[in-house]
Amino acid sequence: MVYLTRKCEFSAAHYYHNPEFTAEENSRVFGKCSNLNGHGHNYTLEVTVKGEIDPKTGFVMDLKKLKDILNAEVMDAMDHRHLNKEVPEFARAIPTTENIAIAIWQRLEGKLSVAKLHRVRLYEMQDLFVDYYGE
Repeated sequence: MVYLTRKCEFSAAHYYHNPEFTAEENSRVFGKCSNLNGHGHNYTLEVTVKGEIDPKTGFVMDLKKLKDILNAEVMDAMDHRHLNKEVPEFARAIPTTENIAIAIWQRLEGKLSVAKLHRVRLYEMQDLFVDYYGE
């Protein structure tokens, strides 16, 4: 089994807000992240796929195809977007780093024909990241 990781970066705005909470509860739980005007982050995404090497090509997966899938499913959908307002998954879900990683997994799963999705790692800041393995 061989593991390949592709890395990309995107910027997005969001806010944390639970509609079941009062304004005071949202402020208490989420602090300044609950400001409905939002705030932005520069994210670093690592997507790891796994599989056997094709003896004819030497590839686990054509990395150009993986890049194209990442562009279509993540970059085009999330880069320079307001996640709460422009990404359907976050019309109801709070776009925490954890939920963004899960949404990316769900967008990518099933789009890979040869390799299998192994891990989505999303960095919100240089020293904070979430690993999601689809479990």
